[in-house]
Amino acid sequence: MGAVVHTLHVLLAGTWLGGVVFTTMVVSPAFKAMKWSEAERVGVRSAVGRQYAKVGAINLVLLAVFAVLDGLFRGFGPVFYVEYGLLVVLFALVGVHGAYFGRRLAELADAERRAESTEEARRFAGRRRGLQRTSFKTSMLDLAASVAVVALAVNV
Repeated sequence: MGAVVHTLHVLLAGTWLGGVVFTTMVVSPAFKAMKWSEAERVGVRSAVGRQYAKVGAINLVLLAVFAVLDGLFRGFGPVFYVEYGLLVVLFALVGVHGAYFGRRLAELADAERRAESTEEARRFAGRRRGLQRTSFKTSMLDLAASVAVVALAVNV
């Protein structure tokens, strides 16, 4: 039973990492290549993000459950505790990304579309671009933590 739990733990970690890599390295660049306005692109990205969050959340919860179960079967140790800490970090990053960045970027894109003057639209666009840079940095932290989780899951 322990081998099955460990295998599922590793598979879930790999699935999580695959989703993060796909959205960061494939979906986001593909959206940049689209001939939409930045505001339209943010709206589409937000819709995709909401849909992905449903699948990603289930994967992340299952990953945490199987990481704990793996610890129960294999004996908790420092590697597991580091992985559990990283999983908490991932939950926080995912929560902030979805609850704050996604929502706020969509609001700024909408405000930019509805702006009554070019100058007002420019101000919203500048704020949106700044927030997008911070969102990207958060995604890179998510990616780094996800790679570490996979490495730890494989090595326990």
